[in-house]
Amino acid sequence: MPKQIKDPVHGYIEVPTPLVPLLDTEAVQRLRYIKQLGFVYLVYPGANHTRFEHSLGAMHLASLLSRQLDLSEEDMLLVCTAALLHDIGHGPFSHASERLRREYGPFSHDEIYTLLAEPDIAGILKENGTKPQEIADIVAGNHRLADIIHGDLDVDRMDYLLRDAHYTGVPYGNPDAGRLIQSLVLTKDGLAVKESGIAAAESLLIARTLMGPSVYYHHVGRIAEEMFLLAGRSHFADSSPDSFMRMDDIAGTTLLMNSPSAISREMMHRIRKRDLYKRAVYTGREQLDMDRLSSLRPEEKNRMRRAIAETAGLPEEKIILDIPPIRKEMRMRVQVQNRHDLVAFEEIIPLLSMMNATRQGQWRLGVYAPADVLDKAGDAAREVLSLRRATKQDKLPGTIV
Repeated sequence: MPKQIKDPVHGYIEVPTPLVPLLDTEAVQRLRYIKQLGFVYLVYPGANHTRFEHSLGAMHLASLLSRQLDLSEEDMLLVCTAALLHDIGHGPFSHASERLRREYGPFSHDEIYTLLAEPDIAGILKENGTKPQEIADIVAGNHRLADIIHGDLDVDRMDYLLRDAHYTGVPYGNPDAGRLIQSLVLTKDGLAVKESGIAAAESLLIARTLMGPSVYYHHVGRIAEEMFLLAGRSHFADSSPDSFMRMDDIAGTTLLMNSPSAISREMMHRIRKRDLYKRAVYTGREQLDMDRLSSLRPEEKNRMRRAIAETAGLPEEKIILDIPPIRKEMRMRVQVQNRHDLVAFEEIIPLLSMMNATRQGQWRLGVYAPADVLDKAGDAAREVLSLRRATKQDKLPGTIV
């Protein structure tokens, strides 16, 4: 029998009968204890939603889109299975632990083939006649149906934007997912959007752009994530975090709070108490030598951080240097279908270039330190980074933070 689950975003979600057993597998149940937005709950108290409910939401939208595209029952089951399982590769606090793991070698939460081989999942997939390799390929973006889960207008993005906006209360992440799904068609080159769905597609672009500084890159969440990374690096100084990636938020926090490393324990206790580092320097691209910074290797960033600490006369762990990667330009490889032809989305939608310019302007470099040494840290960072001291104009309300 299919299972009905009440969801605050989509209403009732129906889990197809073949997928019901997957809900109780260890890999899927673990997602109940991994926050969708990592440390953003320290900014927005309502942001305690999890990867589990997002996975259900993505599966629900995948089901709706599969029907819209008139997929076969076999393909519909394949796509819905991939949507339900697409996030089982995430570790504690979602993307925060993925950043940590990548410091020890190549890693992507989208590579889930080995997890699909776990006995409980593998047995269910075999019974359903669903091939694990096809599921893994869809999630990784290497399948004829991959655009549904891993594309420019995918159900993963539709759900997380709607869900994140709902739980944070931020009003920007509300694309018209229903209209967009009704406007999508499947071509030999993947998904295309009808002309009638252009406005809905644009709403997705706008939501992605505006949710960035307000939610995904909010400085408080970013600071907490950097403190978590410092805790992880200190704990795993002589070992690999591979097993850590199979933990949830609770187990990962407990491990680091009881770490042999005093730095790890301090960082995690500070996060638990919301006694976070503060911004000593927080600046955009216009004040920096971006050619130099964008080419820095990890060891060079560490040397720069140590130089700031040394200049300030502070222990190394009192300084966090956050140099985020430049956000990739949004691309819409999706085509627009009119009556006679398929036209590249980017050719007829000027909004895309404007949104990309806005995203570039949202980038910030941060130097974070405890509140009691903030002035020392700020002065040292400006010296090492060759920055001018921030003026009152730089601190006016309304600047992106």
